[in-house]
Amino acid sequence: MSLKWVITAAVALLATLALGAASSLVVLTTYLHRITLKMGEAVEGVRAAEDFEVSLLTFHRLQASRRRGEPIPDETLRRAEGDLYLQLERCLNEAQSEEEQALLASVQATFAAYLDVHARAPLSSLSRSTNLELNTHLEATLTPLNQVIALNILEARADQAQADQWDRIANLVGMIVAIVLVLGGALLWLWMRRSVFRPLLDISHAMRRFGSDDRSLRAPVAGPTELREMARTFNEMAESLRDQREAQLAFLAGVAHDLRNPLSALKMSAALVTSGRVSEERMQKTMGLVRRQVSRLDRMVGDLLDATRIEAGHFELSLEERDVRELVVSVVELYSAGGTPRELRMVLPEQPLVMRCDATRVEQVLHNLVSNALKYSPESSAVEVRVRREGDEVCLSVVDQGIGISPEEMRGLFAPFLRTGRAREKAPGVGIGLSVARRIVEAHGGRIEVESQPGQGSTFQVRLPLARAVEANPESGPEHEPPDPTGSLH
Repeated sequence: MSLKWVITAAVALLATLALGAASSLVVLTTYLHRITLKMGEAVEGVRAAEDFEVSLLTFHRLQASRRRGEPIPDETLRRAEGDLYLQLERCLNEAQSEEEQALLASVQATFAAYLDVHARAPLSSLSRSTNLELNTHLEATLTPLNQVIALNILEARADQAQADQWDRIANLVGMIVAIVLVLGGALLWLWMRRSVFRPLLDISHAMRRFGSDDRSLRAPVAGPTELREMARTFNEMAESLRDQREAQLAFLAGVAHDLRNPLSALKMSAALVTSGRVSEERMQKTMGLVRRQVSRLDRMVGDLLDATRIEAGHFELSLEERDVRELVVSVVELYSAGGTPRELRMVLPEQPLVMRCDATRVEQVLHNLVSNALKYSPESSAVEVRVRREGDEVCLSVVDQGIGISPEEMRGLFAPFLRTGRAREKAPGVGIGLSVARRIVEAHGGRIEVESQPGQGSTFQVRLPLARAVEANPESGPEHEPPDPTGSLH
């Protein structure tokens, strides 16, 4: 399971719940606002009807008091009557339902009849029939008015009941959302604690132990995908560091071994020379041995210094235009003069192949390839050095009939300080020659290619770019005499 997926799902769920809660809150508040408005309208209707009822009863009492002879000014009666019209108009404006409007229409009709009777009645005392008619119209006006009040109260109570119901629903939904959030957070925390924090702490512990020189410790591959990848990366790094450490130890052992042999030979030669009992012929042989061992030590130290400069980024080239054939001839003649039992051949083109290069470094590459070909080839076999032009490149090939290289060994062929089992058995060395050679060729803008099969020899091809002058005019060349294009040296 991916940590990114879990966190994304948790955030999406949380956002969905938050959005749902926010939407529900908006809907609920909107609905409650409308309920509140309806309840307010119902309350206003009740208040308007009650005010009209009180004013009507007050008006009726004032009329009765006046007829009994009490001093009631006409202005007071007119103002009271005017207030009744205004309050009735207010009741009509507050009416919402059709039923309420019908009841108020009845109130309006009976009220008009009531006022009509008052207008026709004398100012003195009323007759029994007139008084009965007034009371009848008053009762007919108050009855629907009380029904309007009761209707508004029922509507207000119904709205209050709906508001209470939605309030309970909102509380229930809120509790459910809170419970889901708490449970989800608890489950996420438990999962993070078991599947994230614990593997993360194990990886951190493994890194600290590894840094404390416990190189055998590896991080457990557990938890989400990201932590498993982190643990695998750390374990791969640990394996790589272990391999590098083993390679360094093997390198030190190889250097010690390779230094011991020439140093032992030099020590024996020095003891022989200082003994004073050495013939002239023996002295010449001893000095030849000393020169070869010193040359071997110099070549080994040179390879080590080159490897150090390359790794430090201080590798520099002294470029000049040189004919590749001259470089090949000088290297082949040097090994031929050493008295090798293998046959060393050259195949050179007739036309010069001029390239811009560091002649010393290119010769170093050729030295390494020819030396390896001679070391790993059986005696009386042939090693061939070929030079040819392919397009805008010059191809230098060193072909031997030696032990060959397997596909498994090919993968680490150019790795520094790494030598295969058969190579270690066949010839001594520290395993940095080919690595340095490849870096030199790449610094010239070229590449090294290898073709080999176990027991059938190897072919190393060095491809380097030709100089632009030769590309522009391939017929021209150096003024000096070119070497013999083909040859066989023993």
